[in-house]
Amino acid sequence: MKKIFSLLAFIFFVCKLSSAQLIYSSGDKYNADILVYVTNNRYNCDLVVFKSKDKYNLGNNKGHWYFSDNKYNSDKIIYFTEDKYNCDLIIYFTEDKYNTGWKKASKKHLLY
Repeated sequence: MKKIFSLLAFIFFVCKLSSAQLIYSSGDKYNADILVYVTNNRYNCDLVVFKSKDKYNLGNNKGHWYFSDNKYNSDKIIYFTEDKYNCDLIIYFTEDKYNTGWKKASKKHLLY
């Protein structure tokens, strides 16, 4: 029984690491895990984000986001705010999927 439980836990852990970073955008900030502000300047952001159309080939917490239609299947629920000074995370959207990543590593824990 212990071996089966250990195997199932290992499979779950591996699947979680290899899954996409699914994001749900909430219309209510009180239901959100993170308050996000979008900036027009990549040099003032915490994270450079690429909005992906494919949810299967993404890496976790590297700035590749797939927006889910269902909050129950998402990894994180975010709320886009217009208030830069009361947000948890400042992001910049890029069109280049190879140019993503964290500018401030101290905020990485927000998306784990």
